[in-house]
Amino acid sequence: MLLHKFFNAGRRFLGCEIPIMCGAMTWVSDSRLVGALGNAGAFGFLAGGNAPVEVLKQEILSARELTEKPFGVNLITLAPVFQDQVKLVCDLECDIVAFAGGIPRENEIRMVQDAGARVICFAPTAPLALRLIKMGTDAIMLEGSEAGGHIGPVSLSVLLQQILFEVDSVPVFVAGGIAKGRMMAHLLMMGAAGIQMGTRFVMSDECKAHSDFKKAFRRAKAKDAVATPQFDSRLPVIPVRALKNQGTVEFGKLQLELMTRINNNEMDNIQAQYAVENFWTGALRDAVVDGDVKKGSLMAGQSVGLVDRIMPIAGIIDEMVVDAEAELNRLNRIFNDETK
Repeated sequence: MLLHKFFNAGRRFLGCEIPIMCGAMTWVSDSRLVGALGNAGAFGFLAGGNAPVEVLKQEILSARELTEKPFGVNLITLAPVFQDQVKLVCDLECDIVAFAGGIPRENEIRMVQDAGARVICFAPTAPLALRLIKMGTDAIMLEGSEAGGHIGPVSLSVLLQQILFEVDSVPVFVAGGIAKGRMMAHLLMMGAAGIQMGTRFVMSDECKAHSDFKKAFRRAKAKDAVATPQFDSRLPVIPVRALKNQGTVEFGKLQLELMTRINNNEMDNIQAQYAVENFWTGALRDAVVDGDVKKGSLMAGQSVGLVDRIMPIAGIIDEMVVDAEAELNRLNRIFNDETK
């Protein structure tokens, strides 16, 4: 297969057969999903989020029972339990640790590496990607603003030109708006070590998300996945991309309420930011676990407009590989015809 030669860099880093990763989605990326991904030859991340250490520990141990293949743990640097989670992944000698949500300290990167894990850091902008490489991360995840959940300000198409085309010192993985094998083929040819998808894997049999949550994804169009605005620079919230519903309206009201409390010296900026994150954590649980698709948070990337079927994980991976290989063969025929 032509595709295999483009898999080599991702395979070496991840230790899996197919360098397709499932992003860590809070309330979604559990041990069952991660285990199914590993057994299908791909790579999954457990979502650390705000999970208590004992809960995350049980998820890691459970995933190890479900698959003998490697998997990763995604930690949010802004989470209140972040430091305890870092110690946990070191103690359990996890394969790969991803830092997201903020900039980790150099000593935190070193600590994880000294415990035997490889580190991936998320980079939503070019300057941050270069800074993280200097800090010693083993790989970069370029995540474009097309992605779901908490997002950065730059589209993947621009990040590819700024970083993927310019950096060869570490493996560069890419995420944001990816759902088709043909797109994966082109990203690999551009130099990506692998891809990450989230929205596509929500629409899998093994994903535990509520059936109404998946129905909302099936009905949605790409334009329905919108990013939340920031109302005031004094409350620097990270934009969240989700399907627009009443929950989106409620978040706007929350920002106004928090700004009033800041103006009245009833809370500071840090407390307000925690209130924002607590809102999203609770709203996402309402949607994913309880199926409240009206007021809950329907975090989804713009690729939601490309997914309309629920499939087994193995079927999704097979389809991605088959379609990518077909695209490479199509291009190979074009190149050969041009040389005649």
